[in-house]
Amino acid sequence: MRSKRIILEQKLAELNRFKRVLRREDREVFDDLVSQCRTYAAGCEVFTSPVKEMSLLFSMIFAQHKRLTELEKRVNDIPQLMRRA
Repeated sequence: MRSKRIILEQKLAELNRFKRVLRREDREVFDDLVSQCRTYAAGCEVFTSPVKEMSLLFSMIFAQHKRLTELEKRVNDIPQLMRRA
């Protein structure tokens, strides 16, 4: 039985067809998304779903949610920073 890490890499390789049709600046965003997915690959290994792509999608969603949360915190801190200035 193939490990989920191998399946993850196979699915990411399949997405390269999508990457090839993107504009150059969008390819950089795509590469960043794939990089974030690999960051959470360990979580994918414990994710159980009959749909192999589900762990890949969830890791991407998680990475984006984390970034949004961090940005939201920064935006919420702006009023305090403005008062200090």
